[in-house]
Amino acid sequence: MMQTHTIDAVMRTLADPTRRAVFERIVGSDEITVAELTKGSGVTQGAISQHLKSLKQAGLVAERPEGRKVFYRAEPEGLAPLVDWMSHYGVFWRERFANLRTLLKEIDP
Repeated sequence: MMQTHTIDAVMRTLADPTRRAVFERIVGSDEITVAELTKGSGVTQGAISQHLKSLKQAGLVAERPEGRKVFYRAEPEGLAPLVDWMSHYGVFWRERFANLRTLLKEIDP
């Protein structure tokens, strides 16, 4: 069954628009540092670090230290609970639309 806590953590984490923007920049890179994320973002390095901490706790990013730098990369598996949850509702709506299609054919043959 679905892991509610994980889904809640992912949704809560991605609900913040700045955090979502940081995540999208990470997804668009193989790996990226805090300094690179800070450049041109209009957000302080401390704020970026806090957003990264939340993304990491939700399982959406992983880090790789190398010397004095830490590289961040997206963890696709982190979105799995959200994808599973959405798939569940996708089945729900497909069934409803199929029923509606059948009903409409009966009304107007």
